[in-house]
Amino acid sequence: MLFLYALLALVVIVFFQVRIHFGAKPNTSLQRRYAQSPNWKEDRFMNLEETTMALGLKDVPGMLKKQFLDRAGRVPKQDIPIRALDWQAFTSDDEDYKIIWLGHSAVLIRFAGKTWLIDPMMGPNASPIAPFKTKRFESNALEYLKQIPKVDYVLMSHDHYDHLDFASIQALLPHQAKYITALGVGRHLEKWGIPACDITELDWWDHVQLEEVSLHFTPSRHFSGRGTRDRAKSLWGGFYLQNSAAKLYFSGDGGYGDHFKEVKARLGKADVILVENGQYNALWHQIHMYPEEAVSASVEMQADRVIPVHWGGFALAMHSWQEPVERFSEAAQQAGLNFEIPYPGEMLSPNTKTADSFWWKSIQ
Repeated sequence: MLFLYALLALVVIVFFQVRIHFGAKPNTSLQRRYAQSPNWKEDRFMNLEETTMALGLKDVPGMLKKQFLDRAGRVPKQDIPIRALDWQAFTSDDEDYKIIWLGHSAVLIRFAGKTWLIDPMMGPNASPIAPFKTKRFESNALEYLKQIPKVDYVLMSHDHYDHLDFASIQALLPHQAKYITALGVGRHLEKWGIPACDITELDWWDHVQLEEVSLHFTPSRHFSGRGTRDRAKSLWGGFYLQNSAAKLYFSGDGGYGDHFKEVKARLGKADVILVENGQYNALWHQIHMYPEEAVSASVEMQADRVIPVHWGGFALAMHSWQEPVERFSEAAQQAGLNFEIPYPGEMLSPNTKTADSFWWKSIQ
């Protein structure tokens, strides 16, 4: 009997540990608020263009086998450690902006005298509720996040596990940062301890003025959800930050579409584009761009400087971990695009370029 009680206690503990990762459900009151959005149709948020996934039930067993068991070439044989942060150099505010890519889609930015974090998922596992882990390429990334002295703004593009995780939000609680999120993502943050007064949710093309920075939430072609019953119950998108000195665009996750031209038409040419590039597959091509499409989108936007993100952190698709930047680099060179692939933790500014855009070639 004692064994049964102990087993029951263990089951309860595991259940609640897993459950906390889900975040909050979209209750009736929240869904009434979401329904005020012009992008809410048929009881969910919808893309601007028809978007489907070719993934059927017959594809699932083979996909899961490849995802969790066929790992050869899909993860590096060694950790890719993030370079240490020189906080004094980062916050000196002697240049119009400073950008540090932290792997996958996590980006640390110094802009207009403030520190910004975009999609700071720095936890060790992108599949916290799955039977098999999707481990981060850098096992100590969460410690890097804990060493950042002060974060002013956190931007959350959508609620997928590889962009939003419980452990990272807990690490950020002491910062008392302001959170700017896609419409619907705030419910997860509130459940995890972020005060509602510190959260601003945005619909596509919504705009907020944050001191001297004008921030716009832009469309992307993707989806959202953390469980089986909340698919597309929050929005997804990108961020466009601008002041009198510079314009920075983070595309967010998503497939290729007309929204890139619209962002350029409405907001102008960006000085820097952080463009999604990785975790693609023919089965979900419309929600994740191929590298050649990421280059095309950057060319359409007449980008001055392009940094590919959404790679180098997790193996979430069946391609090798190096394939996204191999294909992107080749297409970008053919297109004459000014691109850079910084090492994780390397700081870039208007007057500094990455030391080696092909560093990944030397890692197995």
